[in-house]
Amino acid sequence: MTAATLRLGANSYPVVLPSLRDPRLHLAAVIISIHLIGQVGLGFRVSVPQILVAIFSAALLEAVLAFRRTRQLVWPASAMLTGSGVGLIFRLTEYGGARWTWQGSYLFALVAAGSLLSKYVLRFRGTHLFNPSNVGLVLAFLILGSTRAEPLDFWWGPVSVWLIAAYVIILGGGIIITARLRLLAMAATFWLTLAIGLGLLAGSGHCITAAWSVGPVCDAAFWRVVVGSPEILIFLFFMITDPKTIPSGSSARIVFAGSLGILCTLLIAPMTTEFAAKVALLAGLVVLTPLRAVFDRLFGMDVLLVERLTGPATRPLGIFSRGVVVGAGLVLIGGGVVAAGAPAQKPPQILAHTPTIEVEIDRSLLPPVTVEDPETLQSVKQLDPAELAAALAEALEVERQAMLKGDQRLLAAADVGQRLAEMRQRLADAIDRNERSGSEYQFDSLTLQVTFPEGRQGGPSLSLLAQGKLSQVVYDQSGDEKSREMSSFVATFSMSLEIDGWRIAQVTSG
Repeated sequence: MTAATLRLGANSYPVVLPSLRDPRLHLAAVIISIHLIGQVGLGFRVSVPQILVAIFSAALLEAVLAFRRTRQLVWPASAMLTGSGVGLIFRLTEYGGARWTWQGSYLFALVAAGSLLSKYVLRFRGTHLFNPSNVGLVLAFLILGSTRAEPLDFWWGPVSVWLIAAYVIILGGGIIITARLRLLAMAATFWLTLAIGLGLLAGSGHCITAAWSVGPVCDAAFWRVVVGSPEILIFLFFMITDPKTIPSGSSARIVFAGSLGILCTLLIAPMTTEFAAKVALLAGLVVLTPLRAVFDRLFGMDVLLVERLTGPATRPLGIFSRGVVVGAGLVLIGGGVVAAGAPAQKPPQILAHTPTIEVEIDRSLLPPVTVEDPETLQSVKQLDPAELAAALAEALEVERQAMLKGDQRLLAAADVGQRLAEMRQRLADAIDRNERSGSEYQFDSLTLQVTFPEGRQGGPSLSLLAQGKLSQVVYDQSGDEKSREMSSFVATFSMSLEIDGWRIAQVTSG
């Protein structure tokens, strides 16, 4: 730190400024760079005023508290990092997309100020218990809920120059800073432990819903997205490695990081939404940080971790015994992870006992799909509107075949939810009338509509607004056509991506 003096009236006050060698300045440079890339290239759903309000609120509060305590004007480097972290991770679900909007800025101010105050309120033996931004964010998400707030997404978008630049800055800056502070091994331990734990979850069929995916994110895709997420890298490089809220011993830090990876995995395991999984990740650090003194006591800085686990090399039986204990512990942890993830495991193949039906449609007869809001569509990962239109046409043909065959089980291959109940009732009524009927659709236009539910955590809703001709055909028991009635129709088909394909969830006329 460097000092100067500021004279105000008859009083002089020391001014304490950070040194250029201060790691907090280097960390600030990395975070600011991510903010800039997010604003310019990655479309982060947070405005510049919201970010600045978070930083200024924490910085002003820290400066005032420091002045009252020391009568010095201290540059609030740590507080600015706290506010910047809040601005990076905190999101409002009702953000309208304007880069300079002040909407909801007061919440950013409250979260940043509350995070900073935790340093002064939640203390034990002269030091703060929690990483300020970490505990503040967790409390904010739990209090506001998914309908008002959400953390930064795991998935930042398709591969692009901007995304590559973000990875380079996060990895480069994170490795340099943590290596300088001798915390790189700790960060790597957490990542490896989390990757192994989430691998067990992915192998058991774990799924989450996410605002950027049209369907559940499961199995290897779940593992790949979460483990390789820039948000995970930010968490392990710049949040869990806060020197003041982690154990002081080198071995204790390694055990702490591994334990944190296991705890975060267990907390993520039962979660079925991206919102809950991200809050669980952050909450793991909140739970474990107050126990750092326990890790120091059990794994002091002068005791090698290997020696703790194996004992003296002259005691082979002791080594074997400890190996058995460690192995059994790993098996129990792995089993616990899989068991904890049961609520989020994908269900077995939907109605696997139901006979399937192969239908063929002429895709050349389908009109090109227009997109109602192309900008919104960019937030939906890997969606081909033409494929969705073909899936709708196939589902409608399966419906027609099910009606003709009088087989309610076939309807489950085309419909789900309200539409399935409606079509089953329609088929039952036709059977009571001793007739068979089917609907033949001819599309003149198709428009894709993408809407997000309140809170944006359940995944987007996809609908196709269709216009064209509808033929209602009635057959007798021998399969001969009895009557045909053609009319124009306008309807919105709400689509749902299930485990084994698209289904029609609801049809709204007009």
